[in-house]
Parts: sequence; structure tokens; C-alpha cells
Amino acid sequence: MSYFFHVCICFGLVILQTTIMPYFSLFDKFYDLLSPFVIYLSLFRSSRESIPVILIFGFVMDNLSGGPFGLYLTTYLWLFIGVRWIVTYVDISNSILLPFVVAAGVFIQNLIFIGVIMVLRPGSWFSAIAVKTISAQVLWALVTGPIFLMLFNYTHNKFNSRFSEMFSKKSGKSY
Repeated sequence: MSYFFHVCICFGLVILQTTIMPYFSLFDKFYDLLSPFVIYLSLFRSSRESIPVILIFGFVMDNLSGGPFGLYLTTYLWLFIGVRWIVTYVDISNSILLPFVVAAGVFIQNLIFIGVIMVLRPGSWFSAIAVKTISAQVLWALVTGPIFLMLFNYTHNKFNSRFSEMFSKKSGKSY
């Protein structure tokens, strides 16, 4: 049932990002909403549970973005691997570090995007607009990233408890 939860959350985030947020000028420079979800998966879920979701929604975002195919898939995989690597050295259970993990993830995602653009368009320059956009996205990530992580964790725990409660009532067993 966790996969069902992850698919619902990811589709909800994709719909929010592609259909609702563009109508609000406040969110013009908002970061990719699946980035905190990938970070959530790497922090709180197993690799066996996370990697299929990352692969599927990396593919979905690659098809929706119109950018080079594999860009989002690669970015999400590197983000997942990077956060898993960081967790081996840093205790992330401290909630003070969560904003910085999400902000670093958004920054790394932007660096990957810029690197791909520079490879595909030789002679392109890193503009001041790009610096402003990346700065705004990192600031958004510092403020909203931990909220997203806590929201994902809370709703996943509630979903699992409701599902197990419903399953235990159906089978007549108490767990």
C-alpha cells in the first residue's frame, strides 16, 4: 500500500506544480516539488520502496518537462544517492538540519540542470537571472522544505495506520 500512497502524492505534486502554481506569481521561482519528496524517500523509506517510485516519476517529469530526456530521472537518482550518502555521516534525526538538506538538494538539482544546459549549448553563460532564480528556489526550500518533509511523513504514517486498522477490522484480528 505504500506504493499507492507514493503514487498519489507524486501525482498530486505534479498536478499542483504544473496546473495550479503557474497561476500565482508568488510561485514563479518555486523549486521542483518532487525534490523534497525524493529527499523524504531517501531519509525515511527503504531503497526497495523508493527506487521504483523515483524511476517512474523521473520518467513522468521527463515527459512533461520538454527538456532533454533523462534529466529529471538522473537528477532524482543523484539526489537520492547523495542524501543516502549524507545520512551515513550526519545525524538527520535532528530537525534543525532538515531545511539545509532540502535546500542543498534543490541547489544540487539546479547545478545538474545548469551543467546539462552548458553541455548541450556550448558557449552559454551563467546569467544573473539564473543566480536570482536559484537563490529564490534555495530560500523557498529553506522555508518550505521541512514542512513538506514533515507533511509527507505524517500523512504516510496516518495512511499506514488507517490501512492497517481497516485491514485488522476486516480480518477480525487485532495487531
